[in-house]
Amino acid sequence: MSDDGSRVALDSADFWPADADQEEGLVLEWYVSEGSQIAEGDLLCEFQVEKIDVEVAAPTSGSVDEIVLEKDAELERGDTLAYLTPDSGAAG
Repeated sequence: MSDDGSRVALDSADFWPADADQEEGLVLEWYVSEGSQIAEGDLLCEFQVEKIDVEVAAPTSGSVDEIVLEKDAELERGDTLAYLTPDSGAAG
């Protein structure tokens, strides 16, 4: 999902387990930091819903512009985890 035409929002709903009954979770870990260069498919973070650990992979190559929900933050389905800036020429 695009934010302002140049940034891509990482929406937790895109990664939410289909069989999860709960609408809340917890950010377990970030494997990148703001400003990190990433490639499509790189593991960015992990969150937990119920007792399911969910790995969040980069949907595009580029850089991590802003981490919205830090480690140990509570989240709800649909919350933005972070914003990415795609490489010029990368689909986003």
